[in-house]
Amino acid sequence: MRSLRSRLGAACLALAAAAATITVTAPAAQAAYPPGFRSVGYLPSWSGSVSSIQYSKLTHINYSFVLPNSNGTLQGVPDTGKLQQLVSLGHQNGVKVSIAVGGWNDGNDDNFEILAASANGRTTFVNALVNLVNQYNLDGVDIDWEYPDPGTEGDNYTLLMRQLGDALHSRGKLLTAAVVSEGGTANGVQPAVFGIVDWLNIMAYDGGSPHANYDWSINSVNFWKNRGLPASKAVLGVPFYSRPTYIAYRDLVAQDPANANRDCYNGNCYNGIPTIKRKTTWAVANAGGIMNWELSQDTTGSTSLLNAIWEAAGGGTQNPPTGGTITGYGGKCVDVAGASSANGTAVQLWTCNGTNAQQWTRNGQTLRALGKCLDASGTANGAVTQLWDCTGAGNQQWTSESNGQLRNVASGRCLDATGPSSADGTRLQLWDCAATANQLWRLNA
Repeated sequence: MRSLRSRLGAACLALAAAAATITVTAPAAQAAYPPGFRSVGYLPSWSGSVSSIQYSKLTHINYSFVLPNSNGTLQGVPDTGKLQQLVSLGHQNGVKVSIAVGGWNDGNDDNFEILAASANGRTTFVNALVNLVNQYNLDGVDIDWEYPDPGTEGDNYTLLMRQLGDALHSRGKLLTAAVVSEGGTANGVQPAVFGIVDWLNIMAYDGGSPHANYDWSINSVNFWKNRGLPASKAVLGVPFYSRPTYIAYRDLVAQDPANANRDCYNGNCYNGIPTIKRKTTWAVANAGGIMNWELSQDTTGSTSLLNAIWEAAGGGTQNPPTGGTITGYGGKCVDVAGASSANGTAVQLWTCNGTNAQQWTRNGQTLRALGKCLDASGTANGAVTQLWDCTGAGNQQWTSESNGQLRNVASGRCLDATGPSSADGTRLQLWDCAATANQLWRLNA
C-alpha cells in the first residue's frame, strides 16, 4: 500500500531510533455497532501493548505483519508472544483477530509477484497461511500486497485470492485485503476479487489535501463502489497519524489537548474527533465499516479516535437517545428550512451545524422540531415532507426499521433524500422503501 508503505517505513525508523438507528434499544455492555458494521484496527508487532487495546470498541484486529518468501513459504511471525496474547484477549472480548500479510515493506513486493506467478507458489502460500491460522487460532487473513499491478500481476492476484478464499472459507475463516485508495493501480485488484473477499480495507489516507480530508476519503470509497464493490464490503480506512510528517495522534494531543478537535496543527494534518465522527456516520449509511491505522497511535478516554468511531456508530452504555440530530445521506442533517416553525416549512438535508432547526425529539412515532411534527404532504411517491402542527395522523407517524429506514405509517413509504442527493437544500420526500443509502437515517444524541 502506498498508504501502509510510508506508515510502516516511518514506524520502523522510529523503532530503530528507540438503532444504532432511530430505534430505541437497551444499552449494551459492549460496542453496539449496527448489524454487519465492522470496526477494524491494525496492531503492529513493533508498537503498542495488547493490554491497552479498547477491545469493546472493535470488532476485528489485524496483527501486522508477516512477510512471504518468493517460494510461497512465510517468514517468521514477529513477536509470537504478543500475537498469542492478542488472540487470547481478543477472543475473550468477542473480537476476531486476523494476520496481516505484507505491508509496505519499503516498496518491495517482489516476493508476492514471484509466488503468485506459479501454481506451486500459490499452493505453498495458501497452505502456509492455513497452517499459521490453525497454529495461532486466528480468525482469518488480511492480504496486504502493495500493490499488484494491472495486467498479469492482477490476473495472478485473482488466482491467489480465489485459492486462498476457498481454503479459508471452507474452514469458517475470513479473507480480507487492504487496498490502495484510488487511481490506476487499483485495477490490479480485479472486480472478480470482490466476490471472493469478505471485505476490502480501503486505505483512504496518505492522500488528499489536507491529508485524508472528508470529501477525498468518501470519494475513495465511492471509487471502489463504482468499480462494483458492494457497499457492505467497503470498509473506510482512517488515519491515526498526521502528514506530511508521521506524528501519532496521541502525540499531537499530548502537545495540545485542543488538537483532538482539529484536523491540522503546526503544518501537520490528520483527522480529529469531528472528522472521524462525520466519516463514521457516513460509513454507517453507505459502507461496511471503519478501519484504522493504527491502534497504538490513539489516545484513551474522551479524546480517543476509536471511542469517537464507537460513539458515532451507535456504541456506548449511555441512555438511549430520544433527541438530537438526524443524520442521513452524505452525513448531512435533517433540517427545517430557514429555522421557521410555520406550517408547510420544507424539511431538507443540510450540513450539520448544531442549530435548533436540526434538533429532533422522538415522541412515540412522531418526530418533532421547533415544536412541530415531521409531516408527509401526501402518500404518493415524491410527496414532500414539511413541518406541521402535530395532529396524531398517520402521515406524521414514522416507524423505525432495523436497517435505518423510517417508514411513514399512512403511506407505507420511506423517508427519502430526493435525487438521491446530499446537497444542501435537498428536499426530503416519500418514496417506495428500497433500503438505499438515501433512505437510511440515524438519531444522534
